[in-house]
Amino acid sequence: MIKDDCIFCKLAGGVIPTNSIYEDDKFKVILDMSPATKGHALILPKEHYANIYEMPKELVADAFALAARLAKTMTEKLGADGFNIVQNNNEVAGQTVFHFHIHLIPRYEGDGQKIGWNPTSPTADELDKIRLLLAE
Repeated sequence: MIKDDCIFCKLAGGVIPTNSIYEDDKFKVILDMSPATKGHALILPKEHYANIYEMPKELVADAFALAARLAKTMTEKLGADGFNIVQNNNEVAGQTVFHFHIHLIPRYEGDGQKIGWNPTSPTADELDKIRLLLAE
């Protein structure tokens, strides 16, 4: 399914021109127009899924396999010192365009970017309750 009002559907479908670096029958990979670093790219499925919760698990696996392959290639060709693979789901998690996508962000020493969080300090009891809940 393609959504007529989705900008990423239009980019993935070729309706809007892009700086594409890879394309197959399932995905289009484009350079981000507002990159965090040199080479920052987006993996876009050609079909519309708002987030990871809507995607078939096989397509999720294909998307992350592609991310791993491109991260290696991009690191080598761009001379990156590291790499972030970022995928956000829902607004509270930082998603701003509601079409599943994966950010491929080459990292360079001194690039000034930060991707992280403020660590919390759960008790052993809290961790055990979460473990039991998720292990069901």
